[in-house]
Amino acid sequence: QILADQHGNVVHLFERECSIQRRHQKVIEEAPSAVLTPELREAMGTSAVEVARSCEYVGAGTVEFLLDDQHRFYFLEMNTRLQVEHPVTECITNVDLVREQIRIAEGHPLPFRQEDLSIRGHAIEIRVYAENASEGFMPDTGQLTLYRPPIGPGIRVDDGVEEGQEVVIHYDPMLAKLVVYADDRTSAIERCIRAIDEYHVSGVHTTLDFGRFAIDHPAFRSGSFDTHFVEQYFDKEALKRTGTLSKESLAELAVALLKRAPSQESPNSKAPKPVNAQSPWRNRNQH
Repeated sequence: QILADQHGNVVHLFERECSIQRRHQKVIEEAPSAVLTPELREAMGTSAVEVARSCEYVGAGTVEFLLDDQHRFYFLEMNTRLQVEHPVTECITNVDLVREQIRIAEGHPLPFRQEDLSIRGHAIEIRVYAENASEGFMPDTGQLTLYRPPIGPGIRVDDGVEEGQEVVIHYDPMLAKLVVYADDRTSAIERCIRAIDEYHVSGVHTTLDFGRFAIDHPAFRSGSFDTHFVEQYFDKEALKRTGTLSKESLAELAVALLKRAPSQESPNSKAPKPVNAQSPWRNRNQH
């Protein structure tokens, strides 16, 4: 990620790892990368800045590199815009990239130098697509009969849909971006898994289950994966979650649910409601 202003100042805001893809399009991104050494990170960042300077670039942009198994990197392309996965960079640098892009367009100089920037913590983004991963990531359509994104510390959801909305075929199938942040990569993975489990969507298939499978896979946890992750590791059977409750646990669950069930008392046996009891509904006319 680079930022370049109209006064000749150019900085890089470190890297994003975007190797998990389907149909050559990113599905999961994280920052920083689990495989870069500090020396390689510095070399890659310096190269990105040089690319921007060479064409007198102004604005926010992303210089993409390919990394081989010998940790040699090669220039791929430059995306002259703010990318979908920019939130993970914002999380680890505490820089609002959208704000800075607007300030650059207004003619302001960058408010920081390269030595002012540092990496703090780890961030992961899951792209929530309306797709059926078990059917080759086929786009899905339908009404969002239930849409409840997760909330909590270190969880950010950038979405453009709401419950009851119709997901149609005419647009990109991405519904939302689930972004999590934590002090380290392992904690970020665990927080992301919990956030996916608390992300409730009904009416269309989504890539949430695939995202959970991917970030919990040993290859991802180890950082040893590449752009062939889906072909090498993904099996649609892996998305079928199986219950592991014993008969004893099921019996205990049934008893607990029965205890929570409302009483079957006769309506006549209930105490009469006091005449002056206040309704739990607020009288809007009084406000």
